[in-house]
Parts: sequence; structure tokens; C-alpha cells
Amino acid sequence: MVDEEAVSERIRQIADTLADRAGELTGELVQLYATDLPQLVNDDERMVSLLTASVYQNLETALQIFRHGIDPATVEPPAAAVEYARRLAQRGTPVFDLIRAYDLGQAAMLDFGFEECTRLVDDAALLGAMMRRLLRVAYEFITRVVRQLVGVYQDERDRWLLNRSAARAAKVLDLLGENGGPPDVDAAEAVIGYRLRGTHVGMIFWHASEAYVDDVLSLLESVAGAVFERVQGQGQGRPLFVPRDEASAWVWLPVTAGASVGREHLDAALAETEPGVRVTAGDPGAGVAGFRDTHQQARRVHALALAAGEHCDRVLTFREVGTVALMTSDLNAARLWVASTLGLLGVDDEHCGRLRETLRVFLASGGSYTAAAAELTMHKNSVQYRVRKAQELLPRGLTEARLDVELALNLCRRLGAAVLAPA
Repeated sequence: MVDEEAVSERIRQIADTLADRAGELTGELVQLYATDLPQLVNDDERMVSLLTASVYQNLETALQIFRHGIDPATVEPPAAAVEYARRLAQRGTPVFDLIRAYDLGQAAMLDFGFEECTRLVDDAALLGAMMRRLLRVAYEFITRVVRQLVGVYQDERDRWLLNRSAARAAKVLDLLGENGGPPDVDAAEAVIGYRLRGTHVGMIFWHASEAYVDDVLSLLESVAGAVFERVQGQGQGRPLFVPRDEASAWVWLPVTAGASVGREHLDAALAETEPGVRVTAGDPGAGVAGFRDTHQQARRVHALALAAGEHCDRVLTFREVGTVALMTSDLNAARLWVASTLGLLGVDDEHCGRLRETLRVFLASGGSYTAAAAELTMHKNSVQYRVRKAQELLPRGLTEARLDVELALNLCRRLGAAVLAPA
């Protein structure tokens, strides 16, 4: 049977020998990372210096455990290792890279230790006992350190993202003029990570369903990314995604001058995602002023969508419904105006709904019964009958109030019960 004290003594000797070479071994480990994890070494000088300090302190800690028989379960990660994990989290470096670095370091240190064991010890039984001790203690030490550092990494990542999101949201409000004072464009671009001197399309994404959806903001961000992928041939850079609450976000897409985000892009992206996702979009705008204008347009259309409720289209653009959106900034006033313009035709029932839709299509077709019949897939005589019945319910004739009637009919189509009189 192998004497455990003899095992401990021999391991102390090896630890002493390796401690004298700590600087050299640290250099070898950093060089190993340069080969297997070059992203950690091909970095700025401060990060490489911190990596080196982390390696050196971890190596010293491990050697102290072996020299003095310290229980690995009582050891805390070295200060440089903790700080390096925090910095990696702030930079968005995958946590896998951190874990991989410790796996490589553990394997390399065991190689150093085994090499010393075989050089100093001839007794096979003693050598086997020493290697088993080295493996067990090294595993316990690295497992404890990695577990703690992954926790440090995740906590810092969460804090960093929260603070960065808050800073980004505050800077966006500055740009929109909601925090007062003219914005510093250069400083704003640095904070939000988005080029303001280009052309933008402002959008609002939200989830309208009351059904529970896990991580709605990530879902909305992925949909915004899908829209951008469909128009990225027109634009450059990356979208700006600013959460507003747990189920909605403001988004700006960079596009080239003269380009736009068409309904086809939006419909295609939403067709592949959760049915509760909704989006409104403004017209393209250039520079900081355009950044504000396109966003305000998207917000106006968003207000229209909220007023229309669950039956509203999933996609609404300012180009299509801007006039209606501008008219609904005061919903009560819009409701009164619809009632005075449409009279009995503005009642919320199925019969009036058919008459309104027929009259709307007839007016949109330039007053052509034939064109309206084709769009509605109805007989021309049926269109004529419905148009006549609709006109009989109007307070004023079409000749006198055609534009008002057409606008009111479009309001009814978009907002439904929100502007109609109860049946």
C-alpha cells in the first residue's frame, strides 16, 4: 500500500519545482491560447495583459493547493481571473471561450506535472498514486473556479446589457427631442452603435396576443432582423433595436437613399413568425431629422393599430394609412366626424358594413361600377344597388361631400367599431 504522506511529500516537491518556473509556464500557456483560442490573444494590450495575469494567478493558486494540501472546495478564483471574466462578458465574448481556456490550461498543467512525476519517481505504485491525486485535485479546483467564473460572467453580462440598453434608450430619447436639448450626433452614434447620418426607416414591433410567449423581446428582435435581411441589399450597417417594455420595441433600419421597406418585406417576415407579432413602419427619412420623422410616423400608425384592436392588419405602413393615422390622433373627434359625415351609414352592423365596403371600393375605382364589380367579384347591378342604398343613408350627396365620405369610409375600414355608432 502506498504511503499517502509520501504521495503528499512528492507532490509538494513537484509543486515547488513548478513554482520556480511559474513565469515560464505562464508564457507557454498564453502561447497555447494563441494557437487554440487566438481570439483571446489577438486583442488589445490591456486584455492580453489581464489574460496573462489571470493565467499566472490561477497557476500560483493551484500550486499553493498542492504545496500546502489546501482543500480545493475552499478556494476562491484569483482577482485577475474574476476581472478577466467580467471583461469578456462586457465584450460579448462567448462564455464557451472562457470554459475552453480553463480546459486547455488544466490539460497543460497536468502535462507539466506528469512530466515532473515521471522524471523524479521510479516506483510505479507511488507514481500512479501521485497522478491520481493530481487529477482529482486539479479537477476539483478547475471545476470550482469555472463554476464561479461562469456565474461572474453571467451576472456581469446581464448587468452590462441592462446598463447598455438603458444608455441606448436614453440617447435615443435625446435624439427624438424627448429629453430636451440638441443631441451630440457623434456621441449618440457611439452610444447607440448606429449611423445617424444615413437614411432610416422607423418601425414599431409589438406582440398583441395575451397568450404567454417566452422572451417576447428576443422574438421581436429576430423578426426585425428577418425584415432587415430581406432589404439588406438596399442598406448597410445593422438595425437599431430599442426595447420599450416587455412586449414592444422601437426599431430603425438603415437603408440606402431612395429605398424603402415595402409591405412585401414585412409580410414575408411576419408570415414566418408568431401570429401575435405586429409592425408599423414610417417612410424613409435622412439624417437626425429623418430619424425622428420616420419614427413619429410609425408611432402615429401604431396608435391607429391600437385603436383598431385585434382585428387590425398585422402590417401597417404610413404610406398606406398615413392620412387615416393623422386623423385619429383624437379618436373621439374622429368618431364624431365619421358620424356627421356618414350618418346612418356609420352604424356598426353587418348590413351597413356591406354597403360601406361597396361604396368605398366604388369611389376608389374612380366611380366605375364595372371596376368595382370586378374587385368585389359581384355583378355590376348588385354594385349599383348597394351604392344607391348607401347614398340614401348619407346626410349629404356624394357630389357635395365625396372626399369627406371617402376618408370616413377608410377610417371605418381601418378602425371598425372604434369609430362606428353602436347598432
